[in-house]
Amino acid sequence: MKALVTGGGGFLGLYLVEQLVDRGVRVRVFSRGDYPRLRELGVEIVRGDVRDAAAVRQACAGMETVFHVAALPGVWGTWRTYHDINTLGTQHVLQACQTQGVRRLIYTSSPSVVFDGQPHDQGTEELPYPSRYLCHYPHSKALAEQQVLAANQDTGLLTCALRPHLVWGPRDNHLIPRLLQRALAGRLRQVGPGTNRISMTYVENAAAAHLQAADHLQPGSPVAGQAYFINEPEPVNLWNWINEILTLAGLPEVRKRLSATSAYRLGGLLETIYGTFGLSAEPPMTRFVALQLSQSHTYSIEKARRDFGFTPLVDYATGLSRLVADFPRMLGDKAL
Repeated sequence: MKALVTGGGGFLGLYLVEQLVDRGVRVRVFSRGDYPRLRELGVEIVRGDVRDAAAVRQACAGMETVFHVAALPGVWGTWRTYHDINTLGTQHVLQACQTQGVRRLIYTSSPSVVFDGQPHDQGTEELPYPSRYLCHYPHSKALAEQQVLAANQDTGLLTCALRPHLVWGPRDNHLIPRLLQRALAGRLRQVGPGTNRISMTYVENAAAAHLQAADHLQPGSPVAGQAYFINEPEPVNLWNWINEILTLAGLPEVRKRLSATSAYRLGGLLETIYGTFGLSAEPPMTRFVALQLSQSHTYSIEKARRDFGFTPLVDYATGLSRLVADFPRMLGDKAL
């Protein structure tokens, strides 16, 4: 198999590339940056931006399978930027797959595409797209996901979308490092009563799900044209998990608290202030983040198990030990 991974130098993308290489797959990576690990793996590297349709088309040439992982994450920024990268960029990938004869496209989506501001308890893929979004990331990803699924054709390009929830693990440069840095700065607050449960996904398991879905993405397969939640089988208490991470990092547990209502109101106020003055920095609180930190969001993986045999490769204890080994890098000179 010849496979292209967009965003293959990123957190999830790099694990996916490594697993493909382990399988003996000929891998091409399309990314904006230069990554030493990719050179070590001996994969073909094409530098470019998903906003450049011609560059994307060239990257897809000769590929049988495309894993579209590249995206702009986060909760703050302009609609133009999120739309151009996440929505329009995905359109470029779709068009390139169609014109270059790619057979399979696996799109990395997010559970936030169906986040309607309410708690989700073992949510299934029957959850509808909401009529409004609290930030541009889920909106732009939802538009892209719908385009990917609508493009599925039994006689042409086969597509599916995976929605890994709260991806964590070593080499993370976003979620866990920000958590640790906020704790070090004394700016971490428990939002809500601390009883909310969440589904999460160890990064190697998220990567494995992409390969498992690709294996089953064949004509007539139930995977074709479908979206799937991807996470560990059992949810966890969010704040217990955060405190476990902090303890293992040698940091104190979260003691200060903020009510869910206060956090939501503060988020709305800060969004107004930052938006009014055109501040590019992310506000310390937003309405979206307040709800994510105070509500339960758990998702069923039964559909993924049934349709393509989704099976996590790494158990929680093993994943946690691998994460702890990466704490010195995340903490830098503040490592204990």
